[in-house]
Amino acid sequence: MISFKQMPVEVKAIVAAGVVFFSMMLSRSYLAENLDFRTQHWLRRLQMALFFNSLMLVGSLHVWRSTVTTFTRSSAASSFCFMLWKIAVFMFLALAHSSFFTLLFLVAEEPYFFSLAAYTCLGAYIILIFFLFTLGSVEQAYKFLAGRAAKAGTSNKNRTALKPVLAVLLTVVLTVVGLLNASQPPTVNSVEIPVHKLPSTMNNLKVVLLSDIHLGPTVGKTKLAMIVRMVKALKPDITVIVGDLSDAEAKIIRPAVEPLGELDSPLGTYFVTGNHEYYTSDVSNWFELLKSFNIQPLHNENVKIVSPKSTSDWFCLAGVDDIEADVLRYSGHGMDLKKALRGCSSEHAIVLLAHQPIAAKWALQERPDINLILSGHTHGGQIFPLNAGAYLLNPFFVGLYQVGQNTFVYVSPGTMYYGMPMRLGSRAEITEIILRSP
Repeated sequence: MISFKQMPVEVKAIVAAGVVFFSMMLSRSYLAENLDFRTQHWLRRLQMALFFNSLMLVGSLHVWRSTVTTFTRSSAASSFCFMLWKIAVFMFLALAHSSFFTLLFLVAEEPYFFSLAAYTCLGAYIILIFFLFTLGSVEQAYKFLAGRAAKAGTSNKNRTALKPVLAVLLTVVLTVVGLLNASQPPTVNSVEIPVHKLPSTMNNLKVVLLSDIHLGPTVGKTKLAMIVRMVKALKPDITVIVGDLSDAEAKIIRPAVEPLGELDSPLGTYFVTGNHEYYTSDVSNWFELLKSFNIQPLHNENVKIVSPKSTSDWFCLAGVDDIEADVLRYSGHGMDLKKALRGCSSEHAIVLLAHQPIAAKWALQERPDINLILSGHTHGGQIFPLNAGAYLLNPFFVGLYQVGQNTFVYVSPGTMYYGMPMRLGSRAEITEIILRSP
């Protein structure tokens, strides 16, 4: 039987990831009741950082072997430039691994340069792994189809060296493109949606949808202030924030949230939780902070939005807690659609705020009379190649969907980004929704 010491490093990394994952499940089941929220928050973030770093170690070893070890037998291996290259690759991998720990130590009013660099390296790491794997698969397929012998000739050596060079070049180009794309202000996307049973006096009502701002290591006060200015310029009747506003505790990042106090939509500003709010373990304090800015959390509840032209005309605006609250067993929270829609009958239009598209799907299965659901969460995949995974894992990916004759779902691609200050194959968005009465 092979001992742990004799196992390949990749296998050890996977075993370590399994141990960390088991400890996460154990602490969630047996320690949650004995730990305060702050301790739970730190423990959960530390466990997640260790878990992802353990998994990343497998990829990092592959990156090192492909971009460094492959060239150690070449004539350039003893050169000063190759030494600099090895240092650069090591620093790149170290920064990518450190990104997950910035949530514990480097969250402030404005992002630290280290956090931006670390998350940029994480995004580039994901792209590089993809291209190394893809080019390696293409090479193996070519060898198989061409019936090449296993022995590597000179041409094979050249091709083996070409693969990591091409992967690195593609990664650099796409990383720069992604950084430039994400550095642009969110695009304003105007969408007209017919809402069954919306009173005629509320025709053309304007709702501005924000989602997935992710205040934290790489998004701070300056970007939030820009978003608020753009929202105010649209002059919405209602503003809604459908989760993942922040990745940090309210007290730590309060100065960065202050621009939200400038939102002044006449029919109100409303908020529902996303999964990242529950990762902070600080939802109650977030609710109090948002209320101080005149933003009303919809905690499995609803409000009547009354027409400015007629007090007898209204529709029901409801919000549900994110489904992650159930997974984390977050006390007093969890998606409760019956409670959220209490008093909302099919005689009036119903608009629901639910962070995750899967929650939108569940809500429609239980209450098909909901007319419009506004969600986020997917980020449109945020960066290539994650787009494909986000598409496959969500029943609604991004944009407007019609479900049945009188029901629509709109999924925002996110107003900012999570962690990695990059966008590839997606664009940050502020959505201007114009409600049309039939």
